[in-house]
Amino acid sequence: MHRRTKLTFVASLVAMIFCGALPLQAGAPTEEIRTAIDQGVQILKSAKLDSSKQRAQVIDQLREIVYTRFDFEEMAKRSLGSHWRRLSPPQQKEFVTAFTELLETTYADKIDLYEGQQVEYTGETIDKNYAEVNTRVIGKNRESYSVDYRLHQVGGKWRIYDVVAENISLVNNYRSQFNRIVVNSSFEELIKRIKQKSS
Repeated sequence: MHRRTKLTFVASLVAMIFCGALPLQAGAPTEEIRTAIDQGVQILKSAKLDSSKQRAQVIDQLREIVYTRFDFEEMAKRSLGSHWRRLSPPQQKEFVTAFTELLETTYADKIDLYEGQQVEYTGETIDKNYAEVNTRVIGKNRESYSVDYRLHQVGGKWRIYDVVAENISLVNNYRSQFNRIVVNSSFEELIKRIKQKSS
């Protein structure tokens, strides 16, 4: 996977799930993310990752918390850009499934990264059905980096459709890679490569 994609995704998940949160009064979008952080930290603090079975159990627990906060279909749609409209409904469904599995695999490989990092919530903006939550991740050596979450309302709940780490958008980064493959080859080749990275 492209280095920036790894950096962006690792940063976003470390910020959202694997870090301790500093208190701040904020609106519903921030509270949605804070809830995931609090629950995820409790799981990781008591987690044992000594065997593949234990690791799988922890990933399953975190999956129940994390994945409900993301709108994977919207992320997949935005990541494919203008090519999305050219796909048939079965192809769109196949792409969403493959894209989700790619993110799951990437995420599952990173659960060892929790080292007591903290998150500072630095801002929140809401514009009708869209919102952005701004944070800074503080590492154990006091190094820090920005992570911003972009959300929209789905069924009355706030769901993440993009994460921007140090000004690198997860969705835009994938869109650039995916577009290059589709233009130079085909959609089928893109699906093939995504599935290879997820296996």
